[in-house]
Amino acid sequence: MELRDLRRTVAQGESLTVEFKRKVAHPNKIVRELVAFANTHGGELLIGVSDDGSMPGVKFPEDEIFVLEKAIKSLCRPALPYTIEQVPLNEKTTIVIFKIPKSDKRPHYVKESADARHGQTYVRHEDKSVQASREMREIIARQKKAKDIHFNFGEKEKILMSYLERHKQITLSEFRSIAKINKFKASKTLIILVLANIIAIQPTEKGDIYKAKNIS
Repeated sequence: MELRDLRRTVAQGESLTVEFKRKVAHPNKIVRELVAFANTHGGELLIGVSDDGSMPGVKFPEDEIFVLEKAIKSLCRPALPYTIEQVPLNEKTTIVIFKIPKSDKRPHYVKESADARHGQTYVRHEDKSVQASREMREIIARQKKAKDIHFNFGEKEKILMSYLERHKQITLSEFRSIAKINKFKASKTLIILVLANIIAIQPTEKGDIYKAKNIS
């Protein structure tokens, strides 16, 4: 990446596919951002860029790379795909860019420690990385399989779509309530409709929101 292209990217601010970090001060947390990119649309982590968009850079880029690569190797499962680019700002400072593609091996998990057996999944929403729900994890895993989704458009589906026409969005708990079904059935119905491209799932820090695909 040329310096002028880097400045243009930074000027646009953090987004669905761009995250700034001044330094690799907390690698265990930073890997969540990388996993979220891999599980969603891919993205770029820019090290040496402050939250306000200033670019002080880092003096020892290889140290930053070493620390973050160590965390990626020990905490991310399955192995995370990425490439690294360095863009010099001047003779003393550099911006390090970790480029994460949308992964064919998603969903990726982040373990709390190298010895932990299980981890958490993260996805990207706007300029934030949020923990994925069970529904989101299943959707990510099943979206990789190019299969047509078949389902019966029954009473609970009609109730859902009628509700979305009036209220624009719904949560899992709200759907359970209006359809008078248990959590398992409500969850499976929402997952199938997302996979069938009938509704969209929007992960947020407060939980998933579901919307009809033709409703903004």
